Amino acid sequence: MAPQRKSFPRLFLARADPFRLTGERVYLRAPERGDWEAWASLRARSRSFLEPWEPSWPADALSRLGFRSRVTRYAEDWRTDQAYNFFIFAHDDALVGGIGLSNVRRGVSETASLGYWIGEPFARLGLMTAALPLVLDFSFDRLRLHRVEAACLPSNVPSRALLARTGFEQEGYARQYLCIAGKWQDHLLFAILREKWRA
Repeated sequence: MAPQRKSFPRLFLARADPFRLTGERVYLRAPERGDWEAWASLRARSRSFLEPWEPSWPADALSRLGFRSRVTRYAEDWRTDQAYNFFIFAHDDALVGGIGLSNVRRGVSETASLGYWIGEPFARLGLMTAALPLVLDFSFDRLRLHRVEAACLPSNVPSRALLARTGFEQEGYARQYLCIAGKWQDHLLFAILREKWRA
């Protein structure tokens, strides 16, 4: 009779692959510390393209230390169900932008706010159009949200078109809603409901 082999618990498990949302043209995963160089390079090259649509950049906007703090905050937000941020990658592993859900509200609301950015070299190539449905599937299937909201400047025609194309409906106009590019600015308010997305 052959001796029985003893089985021992694995003490050194391989590192788990990062959580991904994968589509036909892009994949999304949470930012990691090792992404700093690609992120800082893309943001620096796209600065004049992005600044009109974003809050004012601090002096250390592209620093390694600032990025590490950002990644730590993202991980804590994910752990506490407050926000879920992703980087968007093309299938050649090039970082092309970011997309995320913030201000997650539970209970009677079950809602989150959507935000996104795309690097200038990758704008108008349909990559954000490919990424947004992945986040909406994640929002409604995994997070079980009822509603996802978004806001954009009235002058941001590409963003308005993206939201409409994806099924968001304009619900309102908020005066001096967010401080963008150093000043309080009016925004158009959009939302999509789980039933509308599933339909």
